[in-house]
Amino acid sequence: MQAGQALETLANSVTLSPYEAGIYESTGDRRFEKIVRFATVDCVKAGWLIKHKGVWSLTDTGTEAYQKHTDPASFYKEAVRLYNQWKAAQAGQSPEHAVPEDSATAVEDKTVSVTYEQAEEQAWGEIEQYLRGVNPYEFQELVADLLRAMGYHIGWISPAGKDGGVDIIANTDPLGTRPPRIKVQVKRISHRVDTDGLKSFIAIINEDDVGLFISTGGFTREAQSFARNQERRRITLIDLERLIDLWIQFYGKLDDKARQRLPLTPIYFLTPPN
Repeated sequence: MQAGQALETLANSVTLSPYEAGIYESTGDRRFEKIVRFATVDCVKAGWLIKHKGVWSLTDTGTEAYQKHTDPASFYKEAVRLYNQWKAAQAGQSPEHAVPEDSATAVEDKTVSVTYEQAEEQAWGEIEQYLRGVNPYEFQELVADLLRAMGYHIGWISPAGKDGGVDIIANTDPLGTRPPRIKVQVKRISHRVDTDGLKSFIAIINEDDVGLFISTGGFTREAQSFARNQERRRITLIDLERLIDLWIQFYGKLDDKARQRLPLTPIYFLTPPN
């Protein structure tokens, strides 16, 4: 679940105290969100929660902990214990010598983690929102630019109108005489592509081709499994996160015109302790 959505859902499910509902004058943020973010640092270090690029995911261990510790106070106490255990291991100490939860060092470490988390969340959110608003044919050109930066040669890009399921054809050599030929379908959509949507694409992929399906909405688990289990056709699925990762990875090889389609600037933050 998106972090913002998780925080909003939680806020709507409880009654906030006047203090929790208050606003930090320096940032304009509600105190409740900051309190929850600090508390979930313990859950992350306990192995119960994964925070990745603005998405929060509950682990199997986290589900077990939730079912075992039905009392909120007991749940958080166990998360703090595991956090202290992790912190002590980082310092090469035994758990009984762990730094207290409310110590200046612990608070500073959590502040770094929360600051980094919010910065990453905001950056990915803005990039995703930008790409979802790009004209579909401009987005198609962006994908072609990325393939060029990766060393492929673009043989054809679909003009506006019906394309028959293929938006881009790329090759591994300038003349397109060597296999495989890469057929690309580009979908700038908000919903996930299901198995039926994938089957219609696979139907136009020959055995000597490679199929590349790019969808900003991602793919259902069934569609991912269906693609992996193809024995005679090679199919690669790329969701929005993977596309952005590739854009960042090959950013240095993009020409100036290509960079303007999705201009990015690296900003450095203090890395939180692992």
